[in-house]
Amino acid sequence: MKHIIILGDGMADWPVESLGNKTLLQYANIPYMDKLAKMGRCGMLKTVQDGFHPGSEVANSSILGYDQNEVYEGRGPLEAASIGVDLAPDDMAIRCNIITLEDGNIVTHNGGNLQTEDARVLIDYLNEHLATESVKFYCGVQYRHLLVIKGGNKHVICQPPHDHPGEPWKPLLVAPSDSPKGESEEDRMTPQETADLLNDLILRSQELLAKHPYNVEKAKRGERQANSIWPWAGGYRPHMVPLTKTFPQIKRGAVITAVDLIRGIGTLAGLRVIDVPGATGLWDTNYEGKAQAAIKALETDDFVYVHVEASDEAGHDGDLELKLKTIEDLDSRVIGPVYEAVKDKDVAIAVLPDHPTPVAHRTHTNEPVPFLIYAPGIEADSVETFDEVACKQGRYGQLEKDGFIKELMKI
Repeated sequence: MKHIIILGDGMADWPVESLGNKTLLQYANIPYMDKLAKMGRCGMLKTVQDGFHPGSEVANSSILGYDQNEVYEGRGPLEAASIGVDLAPDDMAIRCNIITLEDGNIVTHNGGNLQTEDARVLIDYLNEHLATESVKFYCGVQYRHLLVIKGGNKHVICQPPHDHPGEPWKPLLVAPSDSPKGESEEDRMTPQETADLLNDLILRSQELLAKHPYNVEKAKRGERQANSIWPWAGGYRPHMVPLTKTFPQIKRGAVITAVDLIRGIGTLAGLRVIDVPGATGLWDTNYEGKAQAAIKALETDDFVYVHVEASDEAGHDGDLELKLKTIEDLDSRVIGPVYEAVKDKDVAIAVLPDHPTPVAHRTHTNEPVPFLIYAPGIEADSVETFDEVACKQGRYGQLEKDGFIKELMKI
């Protein structure tokens, strides 16, 4: 039996008054998700372990069965793995968004939907003026980039920019936190030194980016500028056991995503990364290309992880109609084609979000998410639709930690 997980990032939500107090999954037209839920088994999954922030790095690696107490190092090192940056033992890698500030507030975490080709120019410009022997920027995808600090200390408090839209940025600057007792960091900066360095880079980036021709032209057109870096989620190189060593069923696996973070998780989990032309991480991503890449991968691979970011971005933007569209697009343009292609084969299909990103809240929350598992011949439970309410009555109940991946791999 081969296995595929199709994940709609941030797809879960809260009841919405304008939708008759239904969640978006309850309201959306998702015939394939409902069909698979009815033919398969459902449940709820706690993807965010106690004590951890509900970030996609936590949720997605938890879905794959990794204990956060053993592997968590933040987004930075995962994205370093994704773009091929080999971290030295004394390196700290930290996610570095290019964001939009206006009138002293964070307007958007994505630099006005900054595109990679423009971001590469800005990252080169920042390296030209800010890089040193211990500081270097690396270009990622769109607004998501990487900052590596040699000797940096991960024990700093950084605020994710997508958690604070419309809020003043100055109170959100980096602050030091306490290092755990017994942790040797004599070869590193102190938390205070690291926080001071990061805040200096933020302020200097704002001066530099305001003068760059890209932003000068954006300002002339009255468009949002990509006018500040914002570092967050730093850590050291994580130690993750490849899935092939944990599950003998997986001899070869693949990950399909437009997001560096998920590419990094996949790389460290021992999965090969499949690039899909036109995959953007937004509502306009190449859904069909991802579906066809997954179908092709299942010809040679035992395990495929398909990640679609679009619903999460719509949730962060607070755009109800767009988020509904991304959920329906995932159903009709990815899940449907995959199911139709493999329905007569020995392939188990799982569908779930990684966490909710409610449109009313515009950031991640840590509530359990619904999931379904379908395979030919599986004994169905009583669930008729795929949503946050119906799946609570599913046969699996509520799972956590590696419970989901173990149940999937039993099939």
